[in-house]
This record gives sequence, structure tokens and C-alpha cells, in this order.
Amino acid sequence: MPESTPITVAHGDGIGPEIMAATLHILQSAGARLDIETIEIGEKVYLAGNSAGMAPETWDSLRRTKVFLKAPITTPQGGGYKSLNVTVRKTLGLYANVRPCVSYHPFVRTKHPVMDVVIVRENEEDLYAGIEHRQTDQVYQCLKLISRPGCEKIVRYAFEYARRNNRKKVTCFTKDNIMKLTDGLFHKIFDEIAAEYTDIENEHWIVDIGAAKMADTPEAFDVIVMPNLYGDILSDVAAQIAGSVGLAGSANIGETCTMFEAIHGSAPRRAGQNVANPSGLLHGAILMLVHIGQSDVAEKVHNAWLRTIEDGVHTYDIFKDGVSREKVGTKEFAEAVVARLGQGPETLKAVKYGREDAGDLQTSASQTSARAVAKKETVGVDVFLHWNGGTPDNLGEKLKATSGDGLKLVMISNRGLEVWPGGVPETFCTDHWRCRFISEAGNRPVTHKQIIALLGRVGDAGFDFIKTENLCTFDGQPGFSLGKGQ
Repeated sequence: MPESTPITVAHGDGIGPEIMAATLHILQSAGARLDIETIEIGEKVYLAGNSAGMAPETWDSLRRTKVFLKAPITTPQGGGYKSLNVTVRKTLGLYANVRPCVSYHPFVRTKHPVMDVVIVRENEEDLYAGIEHRQTDQVYQCLKLISRPGCEKIVRYAFEYARRNNRKKVTCFTKDNIMKLTDGLFHKIFDEIAAEYTDIENEHWIVDIGAAKMADTPEAFDVIVMPNLYGDILSDVAAQIAGSVGLAGSANIGETCTMFEAIHGSAPRRAGQNVANPSGLLHGAILMLVHIGQSDVAEKVHNAWLRTIEDGVHTYDIFKDGVSREKVGTKEFAEAVVARLGQGPETLKAVKYGREDAGDLQTSASQTSARAVAKKETVGVDVFLHWNGGTPDNLGEKLKATSGDGLKLVMISNRGLEVWPGGVPETFCTDHWRCRFISEAGNRPVTHKQIIALLGRVGDAGFDFIKTENLCTFDGQPGFSLGKGQ
């Protein structure tokens, strides 16, 4: 008898306990070989004074089992509570979020009857670094962080996933026509890694038109890889247009640990009523079974679920007169799936999972390339001011006097648009100004001492500087963007 796999289970909040009980009942009835450790997370833990929603000792279970099956949780409003999902993903290095989005026409309503798209979302970086500041009365900031290793891991994972699952194409969505450095890096690395996978078609779309195409013609795509924010939004869109967000599960993959879940929330208004659809969490659990090498059980469960859907046994959220035959609750739906274990669909395509150990995919995908360290030189500095003293020309004339000691004021922008020199009076400006000082000797490097002295002159002139960003070149190439209009 094969050994059981240790997993950590959290029953969550709202509908979480009900859909987890239904899911585990199906898995165990199908013969899943699981050694379950249960932990408590979510609302009760938050309200007990832990702002992360997890007690410190729960991490011991996750480190021990390395596999986490998690029901949805409720994050209390206000109070500075942290997102538990983001905390777990970042703490355990779960860099890849994988969300299959499949339509089940004609049994589940959809405008896209042949949709079968997998969204692979970068899970740790981008705006989800959560580094935000209020800088002036009017302006708030959120930093978008994109790293080369982060891009390499997620893009390579997407291609490895496609190859392992007999997918034919990987598409990249970015907005690098605007964010030329951050999204530009993601696109560049996509092109570099795509060249290694000559057996898989590749393409890149700007995210706005790509999203429009996906919403209209999802059959044009196969696997889509994206930075964090776009992937978060568009994976929900993809799941909904396929049929329902309530049917979709996701896998969060790291180098050593994994987490599996439904993509929907805890729906507290539906809690305790035996009406919730457990399918999203069940699909997350199916992904878990494949990952831990129990593909035989995953196939049995998935095909029984498909047969249940075909037979018209539906929960309220997907019930439709003329298509559905029986409206059932959470427990009854689980029993219907259990009754069909060993059966397969007759109209929908039966599922066949590979027998390979998914651990190989984790290891190979997480490799990053070694690169020579670039020659970095500081050639200037952007000084950000909180200022309400008049027009851009007023600011420029006053700030010019702080130039010197090898640094010269060359540009002032407001919300990214150059407003001095040569601005126009129609431009609306806030109280937040970026003032660019460049080495007077062209690209000759400047020192930290020169920058500190500049800040001293700016402060002595009565200006409130709130932030600086050094302007650097890397192997002679600018590592900073121009102001719009510059």
C-alpha cells in the first residue's frame, strides 16, 4: 500500500468549513492517500490579535508537510490586517499561481463553449510588494517592483507547464509600451526563454488589447503568463467568462512548498446554509493530487465531477432551468460526485493526467540564470518635492539656484509629465514634483557626497524634499525613464 502524503488543511471562514468537508469527503471516498494536519487560520486568529491571520506555530505544519489545502478566509475590515494569502505566498516563496479556466458547455452557461485557458500569474512581485507611501497632501505612491529572477522563474514555469501538459502555445501579456523598464524586463525575459522552447509557439500582447481578445475569443489562447496584478484581475475574468468564478481552483507553486485553494472568497452571507458550491476548492484539491503524485485519484475525482455536472446535478449558483435536473446543497453535491466515482463524462472531454512527479516541474522551473554584474554608475538624481508655491516656472526659477557642485537642474515633471522647462499653462499640476538633476559633465558619475550636498542646498532654500531616486546607468545604458514629453 503506497504511503500517505502529509498535507496541512485549513477549514477557513464563511462557507469554508462546509466546502472543505465536502471536498475531503470526495477525496477520501476516491482513495486519496492523505495524512491530514489541521490548522486554524483566518478571522478568529485575526481577532485574537494576530494581524497576519496565522498563529506562529501554524508555520511549523506548513514547513513540515510542504502542501497546504486552504479554504477561503474572511479578513476583518479595517484594523491594518494583512492579506493572509499574500503573506503565505511571499513567506513560502510561492512564485507561480496557476489557474485553469475551462468551459463546461452546454451544462454550465457560458458564451465561450470551447474555452480552455490556463493563466500563469507571477505571485510575489509587482505592485503586490505592498510598498506604499503618502508623500504629499494630494499624492500617494505604490512601488512596482519587477526582478529578473522573478521574471525568469514565472516565465520558465509557464513553458515547462505547457510542455508537461501538451499545451501548444504560451502568450505573454504586459504593458511595456508604457512601463518600458518594469514590464519591458518581463517581456524581454519572455522572449529570451521562449527561444529555448522551440517546440512551443509563443507570442506577446499588450495587456489591454490582449484582455479584450481573451474576453471575446479565448480559444485564441492556451497558456497566458503575466505579472502579478494583470494575472490577478484577468484570471478572475477568465474564470467568470468560462462559466463561474465559483468553479475555479488554483495552485500556488514554490520551490519547496505549495498551496491549493478555490479562487473565490468566503461568502459569509451563504455560510451555514448548505448551499455553497464546493467545486472551486475541489478543483484546487485535484491540482494538489496531481502535484503530490496521486494522478490516478485526481483523474477519478475529476471525471466523476464532470459526470455529475453532465447529469444536471447542480448547486444553486449554476442551476439553470432546462439544463439542470436537480438543485442540491453542498453535502448532496459531494454525495453525487462520490456516487459517480469510477464513471466518466459522456459529452464533456474526459480528463487524463500524466503520471510524472510534478516535483520535477518545480525544480526545473525555478532555476535562474547566472549573469555578470553590470557596471553601475550614478549620473544624477531625481529629487521629489512637496511644494505649493505657484507655477512650474516659479519652481524652476527658484530651484535652479540649488544647482552646482557638478549637478544641474534639467527637468521638472508633475505626475510624470515634463512641465519645466517648456511646459504649457493648461497642464494640471498637483503638489508633488519630480526635479531631475544631472551631472554637469554629461554622463560623468556623481558621488553620494554631491547628492547629499544638493539636498542640503534644496533644504536650505526652503523646499520640502520627500524622496530621492538615484539615476544610474548599467554598462552605459540608462536605468531610468525620461519624463513624458521630455
